Amino acid sequence: MLVCEVQVAAAVMAPPRLRVAVTDGRGRQVTARGLMRWLAGVAPGTARGELTVALVCDAKMRALNRRFRGVNRPTDVLSFPADPPLTRVDRDSRFLGDVVIATGVAKRQARAYGQPVEVEMRRLALHGLLHILGYDHERDDGQMARLERRLLRKGGIEAPPV
Repeated sequence: MLVCEVQVAAAVMAPPRLRVAVTDGRGRQVTARGLMRWLAGVAPGTARGELTVALVCDAKMRALNRRFRGVNRPTDVLSFPADPPLTRVDRDSRFLGDVVIATGVAKRQARAYGQPVEVEMRRLALHGLLHILGYDHERDDGQMARLERRLLRKGGIEAPPV
């Protein structure tokens, strides 16, 4: 599995802050180093552990959305936090959860926003990560949206119009 690690600068080498693996809908590794590095680089400091980003077709996303949210259509991104975050043998490494992105929806949204699909994938991965970390834009009076805009800017991306 491809994994990108971002090291925290310290007098002593600290363990990786966030490790990101990108897979397809069947769990096979996908070469997406740009997405992995970007997400690990912009993630908030509370994002410590391992995260999987799965890139799936719209039909798979529709099935997931129907099963877990009761909505019979594909959505752009779903987040599945580990509950509780699973601790590995190494006490500093824990599995945070899975972020699932519908590639067809992402391509259509990128076209609508006039941006490359890679930018939309980054935006969706960050959005999903924030949900994994406990943020909820439907209940937090804009806290998640403000943080997401700030982190997108940190990563060189302007948030799309709402």
